[in-house]
Amino acid sequence: MRSVFTHTFFVPDSSIDMYGHVSNIEYLRWMQEVATEHTASEGWTLERYRQNRAIWVVRKHTIEYFISAFAGDQLDLHTWIEGIRDCQSVRRYLLTKAGTTRILAKAETLWVCVDPETGRPKRVPEEFLDAFDLVADEAEALRIIGKSKN
Repeated sequence: MRSVFTHTFFVPDSSIDMYGHVSNIEYLRWMQEVATEHTASEGWTLERYRQNRAIWVVRKHTIEYFISAFAGDQLDLHTWIEGIRDCQSVRRYLLTKAGTTRILAKAETLWVCVDPETGRPKRVPEEFLDAFDLVADEAEALRIIGKSKN
């Protein structure tokens, strides 16, 4: 069971906006992709969600930008689940220069578990809760990230 999931990638030219740096919409896309990769890495694929009649939808995104990213940059996008309560989950993200703890952006998403047939919120499945270790805060995540680089 991995508590912090990391995806390393190069910024493609297609991610660049008219100002010459990564478009804000790309950060959102990357966040959604890494969240999906993280849950799939622990066996929670779209098929498994459907079998459990539980899917995740976004209620709120928050992103704080510190340093711009550019085409060709190699980045690490780290994500973890900070908390789960009833039908909601808080997922956090750190975008860093690859192999470092130099933070380009921090983000948080409030996800809501819903029944795909009714669209109504539902309690997060117990099996999902058992599949993930929660990470209490950014400091703990940075300790875990630092240990994985050694």
